[in-house]
Amino acid sequence: MAVFVLDRKGRPLMPCSEKRARKLLESGRARVHKLFPFGIRLVDRLVEDSVFQPLRLSLDPGSKTTGLAVCRVAETIDVTTGEIQPTMHIQFLMELMHRGATIKKSLGARSAMRRRRRGKLRYRAPRFSNRPKPQGWLAPSLRHRVETTMTQVKRLCRLAPITHLAQELVRFDMQKMQNPEISGAEYQQGTLQGYEVREYLLEKFNRTCAYCDAQNVPLQMEHIHPKAAGGTNRISNLALACQACNQKKGVQDIKDFLLKDPKRLAKVLKQAKAPLLDAAAVNTTRWTLFGALKQTGLPVETGTGGQTKYNRCRLSIPKTHALDAACVGQVQSVNNTNAPMLRVICTGRVSRSKTRLDKYGFPRTYLTHQKTAFGFKTGDMVIATVPKGVKKGIHKGRVAIRLTGSFNIQTGIAGAATVQGISYKHCRITQRADGYGYSHRAQTKKECGNKECALHTALSIPGLKAEVSRAI
Repeated sequence: MAVFVLDRKGRPLMPCSEKRARKLLESGRARVHKLFPFGIRLVDRLVEDSVFQPLRLSLDPGSKTTGLAVCRVAETIDVTTGEIQPTMHIQFLMELMHRGATIKKSLGARSAMRRRRRGKLRYRAPRFSNRPKPQGWLAPSLRHRVETTMTQVKRLCRLAPITHLAQELVRFDMQKMQNPEISGAEYQQGTLQGYEVREYLLEKFNRTCAYCDAQNVPLQMEHIHPKAAGGTNRISNLALACQACNQKKGVQDIKDFLLKDPKRLAKVLKQAKAPLLDAAAVNTTRWTLFGALKQTGLPVETGTGGQTKYNRCRLSIPKTHALDAACVGQVQSVNNTNAPMLRVICTGRVSRSKTRLDKYGFPRTYLTHQKTAFGFKTGDMVIATVPKGVKKGIHKGRVAIRLTGSFNIQTGIAGAATVQGISYKHCRITQRADGYGYSHRAQTKKECGNKECALHTALSIPGLKAEVSRAI
């Protein structure tokens, strides 16, 4: 994995290899600037003394995961056709895990509590009926996808001299995904043209119960994915069931209900339409993200989803979001596809809620207004060096603060996931909490075909451990 490099004024230079970064740190010519993504800052060099090569930051937007890839672009000219053929040399790979579903669930729970308090327990006039939405408004769960993606784009632009951007500007055809043979006026007729919902389901499931094949009995509409768990009333989520099966299934998910009958489970899921929530989210946010990328002032190249898939299949590249990003647009070849990948998970910052609610929606306890203790904040990444006692040793991870000064450290190590009761005096901050969780992922031998493909985090590189300790 390439290491990001900054000059002594904090301006980005060309990334370098791990070996060169190790030598610069050991010789004292560089300092550790950031751990995730790992970057160093030179103390004896400026941007004016450097030579740059084209760097492209490409994105593969998704509903749950967005892939990002920083590639050095080397252009060659085909002597026979005279065409310019760009070759991508991967420098850095990242997968950004969104939390749009969590945001939607939290907002729904908060709305339900608020409506119950205002409508049934103590009446208040509705305040939402006279609030028009501005042009370009997006739901919070969708806005989150755009804003977190742009946050990572801007961070990478501050760490590397990005010359241009690339985005997979994909558009999903919802009706085509449900009916591949649709054409002409059928686009205007919709799914239920000439049918009522019940009649449509009776014909779709051959007037039989989807779970026991019962016929000539009263059939009821049943939600495949229960509404209590976030299911919708879309046709793709409805099935027919007799009264006995409907009551037996209750609020269980179909995968749990038919756990011992996988053949029937596969049959029912095949009959039902696939949910299109993820495709709708990508369709809704694609132009908003494109407009935000244009506002950075860098040239933005676009590519289709079919073009990305063609490049990936032609070059025999494994299917991941980050590698898909490297294949966006005009690509002749891609090198260093076995590079390790940084996985970034959107965890959110501290809760803005001032209270904790009971099951009736009323406050049961109040939270402290003080978010820091002894210079630390919950979520900060620290290194704790305990000189003696039962917890003697070095502990690395995220800290959970207490006002008493006795902290907990989540190390993420099996068998010792949380180390409790560490004094703040033994802790040193390595990176402040920023609302994201970080982890590295090395590609498997099956994916990259390299037996020696292994991941080395910043602290595991020989020679960097002491330098990191001095830097913090």
